[in-house]
Amino acid sequence: MIKTIFNDHRETILNVFWRSLQLVVKDGVSFVIFILVAKLLSPYEFGVYNYVLAVIFFLILFGDFGISVAASKYVAEYQATNPEKLKYVLFNAGLVILALTLLVSAGTLLLGPYFLKDRYLYVLYILPMIFLAPMTSLYDGIYRGLKKFRQLALLSTGVSLISLGFIYILIRQYGLTGALLSQNLFYLFLFLTLAFCYRDFLFKLKREILKSVGFYALIIGIIHVSAFLYTRVDILVLGYFDLIVEIGYYEIVNKVLMLMQLPFLIYAQVQAPNMVASYCREGSPVILRKLTSYIKYATAISLLLAVLLGLAMPWVLRSFLTEYYLPGVIWILYIFLFLFIFQNVSNLVGNTFIISTGHARINMINIIVFGILNLFLDILLVRHYGYMGIAYAKLLVVMLGSLSLIILYRHALKKKTQVGS
Repeated sequence: MIKTIFNDHRETILNVFWRSLQLVVKDGVSFVIFILVAKLLSPYEFGVYNYVLAVIFFLILFGDFGISVAASKYVAEYQATNPEKLKYVLFNAGLVILALTLLVSAGTLLLGPYFLKDRYLYVLYILPMIFLAPMTSLYDGIYRGLKKFRQLALLSTGVSLISLGFIYILIRQYGLTGALLSQNLFYLFLFLTLAFCYRDFLFKLKREILKSVGFYALIIGIIHVSAFLYTRVDILVLGYFDLIVEIGYYEIVNKVLMLMQLPFLIYAQVQAPNMVASYCREGSPVILRKLTSYIKYATAISLLLAVLLGLAMPWVLRSFLTEYYLPGVIWILYIFLFLFIFQNVSNLVGNTFIISTGHARINMINIIVFGILNLFLDILLVRHYGYMGIAYAKLLVVMLGSLSLIILYRHALKKKTQVGS
């Protein structure tokens, strides 16, 4: 029976395996690098490192602005309907990325000294990432659109594992500067590898493709920027108030929780196509029942993980990262573990159900509203409570944002059920 199921769903199962391998290795290597930086740099340098990365990834959002995701969609679409158009996607999408990254880079060079002050030089060290990271995302999207999951996983895994060697040497020899420069080398290596293995494209401007990719990317870009305000803007706020060492406190907790969310993300991506099929065939009532079931199981599993992490993390900090075994870090850990349950459930609902059933607008509006609220509360509460203000802001925003997303979605499904009956 297992063999029959495998044969019936061979392509899907293998694609999920290769995609999972790529994400697990990528995030795993990223976590190893993070621990290396935490061990080899001082707490202040570690804070600067995380602050500069947060700045650069914020800038990368505007350099990509959803182009890579849009490219993946249209590659898959053209592959099925018009293979000739497929050859123009890379060049035209790449042109948009080049134009955006030049504008972002110029803005950074012009305004950086004023906003970044003494950390401006460190951002300059890593400025090439503004172009390299979106281009690797573009290639990643094209490979996914073409369903080249195996090739993409092997190439990305190979680059990630090989990069560990020179990244360790650079951090060991040159400290903070080496840690930042190693990011440029990693993305350059990945970009050249992916580019070398995909050369089936043409250098020709196509307005139709520019328009299609650009319009869809605009929507995705707005969501990505809002998501950054909802999740990662905290680091920029702490940097603005010169709470550099405290950035490290938050990032240690954040990295662990992001790693724990990965299995839920992979599961959501696997189940999403099934929800599309269920919604089309059986409608809202079935989705409502499944939604309730998923929320119960996701809550129980997330609660269990939160308890286990709450017991294990203090011991890990005390044993391996003693300089971060502080009351403030432990307090942040417990607040974020409580929020981990809410965030994990809402992310699973969003990725598995909401987008699959065509209710992405709910997700977009919710994340825009609470992203802006998060930024406002971060600034307000950090002024009054110091670095713990971030935790208090998160406590309110994540709880309200997660609950409102689920409530609004359930209401939309019930309304559809009533209309259908």
